[in-house]
Amino acid sequence: MSPADRGLLQRIVEPVVESEGLDLEELSVSQAGRRSRLQIVVDADGGVDLDRCADVSRLISAALDESDAMGDVPYTLEVSSPGVSRPLTHPRHWARATGRLVKVKLAEGGSVTGRVQVAEDSSVVLEIDGTAREIAYDQVLKARVEVEFNRGDMVDAEDPGSADAETG
Repeated sequence: MSPADRGLLQRIVEPVVESEGLDLEELSVSQAGRRSRLQIVVDADGGVDLDRCADVSRLISAALDESDAMGDVPYTLEVSSPGVSRPLTHPRHWARATGRLVKVKLAEGGSVTGRVQVAEDSSVVLEIDGTAREIAYDQVLKARVEVEFNRGDMVDAEDPGSADAETG
């Protein structure tokens, strides 16, 4: 599928996702045998459960069928949430990780692990060993939520929601 087709798919899918109060985090198309595989990752404040993934999957499928954007090729549509292993790349990701332990690789070298206290538009405040440290996002090379097995509010490392649909 050409990059122009991916752009068309994004123009069809994004309004559907946004109308449901969700963020489109990722859209990818690949070949799976003779079928195309359209993978969509959505998120929202408070997370996205399986029922919401299934609901938005049905809406996206209907919009794609109306547009004929996938052509005559059969395809599989997969709608899921990012889970805790996704990289923190936007301020909204950091805000959704408030209270969570994160590992941050810094542009200046080295890394830090701390708990997200406050996520702003251009920086995050982490509590690191009892001390608050503000880190500008442009100083972050890579960041991920750490899975904690000893906390009462533990979140499974797998996606909390995923819905697959055979279409086409």
